[in-house]
Amino acid sequence: MENNFENEKEYSSVSNNSVKPVIKNSNNGSRKSLSILLLVLLILISSILGSLFTIYVAPKLGFFEKTPLYSKISSSTGVEYVGPTYFNETEEALTVTEIVKRVGPAVVGVSTQSIVDRGFFGLQQQEGIGSGFIINEEGHILTNYHVIEGAQTVKVIFYDGVETDAKVINYDEANDIALLKITDSTVTVPATVVLGNSDELLVGESVVAIGSPLGKEFLGTTTTGVVSALDRDITIEGKTLKLLQTDTAINPGNSGGPLINSRGEVIGINTAKFGGSSGVTSIEGIGFAIPINQAKQKLDELSKPILRIGIKGRVIDAEISKNLNLPEGIYVVEVEAFSNAERAGIRPGDVVVKFGGRDVKTFDDVNEIKAQHNLGDTIKVVVYREGSEKTLDLVLNE
Repeated sequence: MENNFENEKEYSSVSNNSVKPVIKNSNNGSRKSLSILLLVLLILISSILGSLFTIYVAPKLGFFEKTPLYSKISSSTGVEYVGPTYFNETEEALTVTEIVKRVGPAVVGVSTQSIVDRGFFGLQQQEGIGSGFIINEEGHILTNYHVIEGAQTVKVIFYDGVETDAKVINYDEANDIALLKITDSTVTVPATVVLGNSDELLVGESVVAIGSPLGKEFLGTTTTGVVSALDRDITIEGKTLKLLQTDTAINPGNSGGPLINSRGEVIGINTAKFGGSSGVTSIEGIGFAIPINQAKQKLDELSKPILRIGIKGRVIDAEISKNLNLPEGIYVVEVEAFSNAERAGIRPGDVVVKFGGRDVKTFDDVNEIKAQHNLGDTIKVVVYREGSEKTLDLVLNE
């Protein structure tokens, strides 16, 4: 059999379809190899010379003195390139344990007693629990308005479980902020908080919440998380608030407690959370706090005492008015002893129908009118009593 692999040659195709051998030329290959070698050596030598020039010659000639890199690494000139400045949270950051030790004693539970209308079951006393924090040595405490809303009595509970009486100095219902004050002059304030600057907050900063979730049993509970978002417009019971969002665990009872940054400063007042579920997905880790700068702007106004009447009552709305054959207004359940309401002649069973010359149907109506007056002002109060109206003079006091 003929050996087809003997004397193997390379072939190339030409136009006449004939096949002609392409013969290798060993001399041409050697010249090409030598040329390539010389080119590589030339490039290598050029690179070495360029590097030596850059390291040893160019700096001495001052070629790089104005470049950021050279300014950064050259200690002889004393000039440093200064880039963007960012907050380094770790520089001044406290551990969670340090934050709790520093701020915890200034956080209090806020216990309230109020009278609520249970419809068919009548008026019943209800106890509430929230949180707050002491802001000065005089015993003023910041909390949420909804924590003390409708409260007849208020007590604060210190971190060691000791309770003492407090009173509502004033509140801002629209922004859900209230200012309380410890009334027992013999009580020593255990600690006060430092109010930070919520305008400086960045998303992702570490935060700590301290409060009384779910009741007195969990007084001083600490949870941690981060700032999830800023300037969230959240509508709660018909009121839209601009709030901080955090994934720190916030539960009923945490309301009014502080949200604290890593430097131990209060930067928010915990106020609400999203709970429940959406479809088949459980909602967790979405809580909200009032930026502390909003409260700081209101402190001067809140420090002025709210003007009191000295009564406890319930609202008679249109339906109750029809059923009981009474006018709409505020039914007086109780008159405080030695109060200005008692001195004015207001009695339990009266229905307040006019206050300061205007019709009133809710406590908000009364409070709106009071806000337009000063301590010591005398206001005309019209009450419905035993089938007729009587006009009384009431002096406003704290």
